[in-house]
Amino acid sequence: MFFVGSTGMKPSKPFNAIQMQQDRSWTRGVLHMFAGLLVVAVLVGFSQSTLAQGIPMVNVTGGKNGQQYSLSLQLLALMTTLTLLPSMLLMMTSFVRIIIVLSLLRQALGTGQTPPNTVLVGLALFLTFFIMSPVFDDIYQNALSPYMNEKLSFEKALAKAEAPVRQFMMLQTREDDITMFMQIAQKRDVVSADDVPFTTLMPAFITSELKSAFMIGFMIYIPFVVIDLVVASVLMSMGMMMLSPMIISMPFKLMLFVLVDGWTLLMGSLASSFIFK
Repeated sequence: MFFVGSTGMKPSKPFNAIQMQQDRSWTRGVLHMFAGLLVVAVLVGFSQSTLAQGIPMVNVTGGKNGQQYSLSLQLLALMTTLTLLPSMLLMMTSFVRIIIVLSLLRQALGTGQTPPNTVLVGLALFLTFFIMSPVFDDIYQNALSPYMNEKLSFEKALAKAEAPVRQFMMLQTREDDITMFMQIAQKRDVVSADDVPFTTLMPAFITSELKSAFMIGFMIYIPFVVIDLVVASVLMSMGMMMLSPMIISMPFKLMLFVLVDGWTLLMGSLASSFIFK
């Protein structure tokens, strides 16, 4: 079907395609509205049940172990923590360096989407758990377990949980990055590492991790770039200019990576690149 306009002949969508697109938009709108009403109903029901039981939504009382929070406030804090947990896992652990190095390795090999993104993310996640296990064990033994056994208040448990994470981030962060962000924030000179604010340490840590990841990726790229150059030169000398060098070089790069046991070397190098005391 065509119509004549000021710019000439233009194809118009058939009626069935337009109708199907409108039906899909209407269906998505109904689903979104239903999901919103469901969330509102759950929140209203939770608040009514809480008020019916006589439990205030926000209640902070004093106790022998410090301030005690009501169940509603603890539930709100838990939901907020779960929302921020993915960002904390990405930006406060070794995940950023690992996933960037694995992505650069895949590009250097020239294998396209092999391994797929889900495999790379899963590999980076479990390797992060392996590297961060001393930090997680310290948090569980000194902060989480005493707090669950009501031996520590929430404020003291949070301070004890922050200490191993801060130490890990400080050991991986370059002094130049910390100095730069301290100057941007117009903070005074600090005497020790404990005086660096956490809001300054976090962007400095992320910047240092990006630098380290790209330095490792550069070292990984060098042998594969050499193979690409050699293959391209041979093809040009043979007059096979229409043949893509990637088709010939990729098997050689895979063979080199397998022969040197590349995955074992890469995983071991990434795990040993992090500093622990």
